[in-house]
Amino acid sequence: MLTPVYATSAKVYVWRDETGVLVFSDSPKPGAEEIEINTENQNISPSINTSILDIKPKKLDDKFEIEIVRPTSNSTIRDNTGSVHVSGRIKPVFKQGLTIQLIIDGMPYKAPQTHSMFALRDIERGEHQIKLNLLNVKGKIIASSKSVTFYMHRASAIKAK
Repeated sequence: MLTPVYATSAKVYVWRDETGVLVFSDSPKPGAEEIEINTENQNISPSINTSILDIKPKKLDDKFEIEIVRPTSNSTIRDNTGSVHVSGRIKPVFKQGLTIQLIIDGMPYKAPQTHSMFALRDIERGEHQIKLNLLNVKGKIIASSKSVTFYMHRASAIKAK
């Protein structure tokens, strides 16, 4: 960093060392000459704007939104094992300590988890509604998705005669 030096604040001395090199210093030495500084032609650096360096931590908004991305509403899932993959999205940022509870047909599916991807197994044929609830550290619902209806299509266990 450059610190401006004003003529009134220090004296400058000059001399040649034993090898003949010209030396400038603010400390006098026997045989050194004080040099006169021209105060009209100073190269003083302009002040630098450092306001862009004043980084303030981004305040996280506590208003969350959660949505189901997959499956889409009114989609038909064809899987003979009854497997369904559910994906959700949280806005603005998923904070540590939050959990997500999947609700299927009005009932919680397993325990809340810390990510928005669910793998449902052995879902019966027919119409189903799913919903995601975002829970805070105390288990209180702080955001809910819209319900999504999907249809599970599985081969029948009854054989034709």
